[in-house]
Amino acid sequence: MGILETVHYWLARRLAEVLHQAWGENLVSVVLYGSAARGTARRDSDIDVLVIAERLPQRWHERLDLFRKAGEVLEPERRKLREEGYWVDFSPLVWTREEAQHTSRLYLDMTLEEGILFDRGGFFAGVLSRLRERLARLGAVRRQVGRKWYWDLKPDYRYGEIFEI
Repeated sequence: MGILETVHYWLARRLAEVLHQAWGENLVSVVLYGSAARGTARRDSDIDVLVIAERLPQRWHERLDLFRKAGEVLEPERRKLREEGYWVDFSPLVWTREEAQHTSRLYLDMTLEEGILFDRGGFFAGVLSRLRERLARLGAVRRQVGRKWYWDLKPDYRYGEIFEI
């Protein structure tokens, strides 16, 4: 990891610690994904995190309020990073365990990244392991076109064929 990725990773680890302290047993997993997990973050890149909890309010804004309240503890560290030219902010998804069990397209790249920062009982590691197995059975590959990536989920796909990941 280069210095930029280290700063993003360090702050994400701090976030996982803060959420664990604030949410206790309710916290299931904290997963870093996106440019910070891939090692391609810039000084102004946000930090994409998936936060999974046992119990959460139904409303999204209430979930984000819980996240922000816990994350306020990190404001002095974020201020110091801004003084050093790192304009980082968190971009959270806050899901329940039940919601996180359903495969999301976000998980595809997560199968290649080492982004699990906290994982009670190996919950999310299990989700990703099952997805990796399904992708392997399909022969799925991640392909690059220029600077962009895409997933070819079933390279031997035949017109009209139905498959699930």
